[in-house]
Amino acid sequence: MEIIIKKFDELSTAELYEILKIRSEVFIVEQNCPYNDVDGKDYNCTHIMIKENDVIAAYIRTIPAGISYNSSSFGRVLVRKEFRKSNLGRKIVKAAIDYLFNVKNLDSITIGGQHYLESFYHSFGFKTISDIYLEDNIPHIDMLLKK
Repeated sequence: MEIIIKKFDELSTAELYEILKIRSEVFIVEQNCPYNDVDGKDYNCTHIMIKENDVIAAYIRTIPAGISYNSSSFGRVLVRKEFRKSNLGRKIVKAAIDYLFNVKNLDSITIGGQHYLESFYHSFGFKTISDIYLEDNIPHIDMLLKK
């Protein structure tokens, strides 16, 4: 498995199609949540993928400060169904944290995570900074990680 990090304009057409396809499969179909995944933020994001045999097994996007939150963020965290239970969720989140803290040299990350994943994000050191709120009818919380 390899970790690939690309800006939007570095993505091939096939990679972009595969990213949008898998995001739709996970966030719209699996979670039965109709929403507009193509939100205009991708142009400014860095896209991180874990690939196995040219298949995207896990994905996350990092979002610059001022787009979703005052600080940088990440989101659209997913692991393709057939790769779940293989620790790729931890690997892809760690890759995003390492990229934001060590490559971009940032000192904090704010995320809006699904509430059921709160303890998962706590295991990376994130602190909950909001009450539970609904986003697309799914309970979420805001969380902050400082370097």
